[in-house]
Amino acid sequence: MKRLCIILMLLMGLCATAAEKSRTIVYINGAKYYIHTVQPGETVYGLSKLYGVGEKVILENNPSLAGGLKSNENIRIPVVASVSGDDRKSDRKLRKTFDFHFVTKGETLYAISRQYEIPVRTIIEDNPGIDPTHLRLGERLLIRRKQIGSEDEAGSLAQWEAYRQSLNSVADEGTSYHIVRPGETFYSLSRRFGITEEELGALNNGLTPADLKAGAMIKVPGESEDAHPAQTVTPRDTTALEIREIPEEIEFRALRRSEPLDIALLLPLTTGNKVTANPNYLEFYQGFLLGLDSVKRLGYSVRSSLFDTKRNPEEVGRIIDEKSFREADLIVGPVYENELQAVLHYAEQKHVPTVSPLAHIEQTNSDVLFQLAPDPAHKYDKVSDLFAPDKRITLICTANTDKEFESEMLALLQGRRYDTYRFQNAQPGSGSGGNSPGNLTPLLENSEDNVFIILSDDEVEVDRILAALASADTNLTSRGRTAPRYTVLGNVRWNRYNNIDRTMFFKNRVVFISTYHAKRDSEAVKKFDSAYIRAFGTIPTLYSYRGYDTALIFAPAMFGEIEQKLEGRSFTPLQTTYRFERPEGRPNHVNSDWTRVNYNKDFTITIE
Repeated sequence: MKRLCIILMLLMGLCATAAEKSRTIVYINGAKYYIHTVQPGETVYGLSKLYGVGEKVILENNPSLAGGLKSNENIRIPVVASVSGDDRKSDRKLRKTFDFHFVTKGETLYAISRQYEIPVRTIIEDNPGIDPTHLRLGERLLIRRKQIGSEDEAGSLAQWEAYRQSLNSVADEGTSYHIVRPGETFYSLSRRFGITEEELGALNNGLTPADLKAGAMIKVPGESEDAHPAQTVTPRDTTALEIREIPEEIEFRALRRSEPLDIALLLPLTTGNKVTANPNYLEFYQGFLLGLDSVKRLGYSVRSSLFDTKRNPEEVGRIIDEKSFREADLIVGPVYENELQAVLHYAEQKHVPTVSPLAHIEQTNSDVLFQLAPDPAHKYDKVSDLFAPDKRITLICTANTDKEFESEMLALLQGRRYDTYRFQNAQPGSGSGGNSPGNLTPLLENSEDNVFIILSDDEVEVDRILAALASADTNLTSRGRTAPRYTVLGNVRWNRYNNIDRTMFFKNRVVFISTYHAKRDSEAVKKFDSAYIRAFGTIPTLYSYRGYDTALIFAPAMFGEIEQKLEGRSFTPLQTTYRFERPEGRPNHVNSDWTRVNYNKDFTITIE
């Protein structure tokens, strides 16, 4: 017996010796980890010895190991800090082998690899102290001279993608990593992943829209398809995936006028352990209820059930099993795209129309899906007249640029002529003559139809530019000159500014493109506001208006127009118009109608 024990111990020692330490290292939330793929026969004890960390540490970092190790499962093991001989090398010795690169603002590891045409993995291996997804400003990177010029773009991108997949295989639950593609913006990414721009920034250590670069690797909500590469997919799961990619044509049945309409409303009223309702979604719900009251006054019988998704896809799966949900003829929600999959799979089977009331859906496809958020592809359709060949277009730039707005404008201007003017506010004692960059009179001394586009993202600068334009207009007119003809295409973000002089919107004939508009002096909006205040004792918000619109569009449609999927119709419940179309190559029914808001010189506002 004693001899048998000795043999078993030797065998265990041999197994431990045969195991190899992983060479894949990633950073997660600022901490450094090995990504280890579990091999048959490996134990937590053996891995703790191999990597020089305690068993408890491995278990704490991998909650899934509570049920034991599973072959081919990826786990993360903290890297124990050590000081190697290479770390103590002098700069003189290092320069024999490496060039030094100092990280500048906004640079990504992928961009640096392309600059030197060097493999991504080489930079990571030669700089063991860097976090590839969060390079620090001024950080020194070693660039191996012999490798410069050795890697093409496809190779670098493949290695960067491999690093992303390694991260996603052990990412925190409910998050994954995404490589920013050219043209993607803070706005589009936040809509795609169903969060606000502020939440996206917080998820990425305070990242701002100005810092976002193509090639950056950022953290986003939702589980990645790379998260569990070792898992097998059952035939049923495969079918579900095929439905997402190639949805079949769905036929809806309109209810008879005498039938009751049952609606399931799925909103993320609370998240995590919070018990206080999110005010935005509570306001949406309140507006939705007022909308249903209006529908009932039209003679329809309507019932609704509210479900709290808690912003959790697993909770959505539980809701789908509830009897009251399965009785629904119409589903409104969930709000976030990463919660839609299970709902759409059910809705397709039962032929139930499903409404996404707030988010722009980028990846999910289904013939049952209706989206109220306007399609970004149509964002500037209603200002095409401002980009006509007879317009003289000038971009007014400053040191602070709204990169997202700039990229949108440059895309619209592609292939046509435009001017650029750099505005600088005149300093005391510098004069204000015609050559001053703060005096905009020269921009108006022409007989053309001018369109000015202000690219600054600084509130003070925008206010000063609008004031300078209005002043130049007044000065020219007061001298008996012909009144200049111009329009300012505004950035809708200006409406968030608290201290901007809004009379300048009228004086400069500012035009905005907005997802939604509700002018409180219109009769329909005033009537809704009064009813809302009586019912809930507070002033409605845009979320309230959108809830009302959702109910007024889809509840009556379920008694007829749903069979034609609302195509060819425009709906204007309050003041914003919705028109549903199918984007090219996709089965979804998406609102294509943006709102054009015109501030007129006579201090009126017109909506298109």
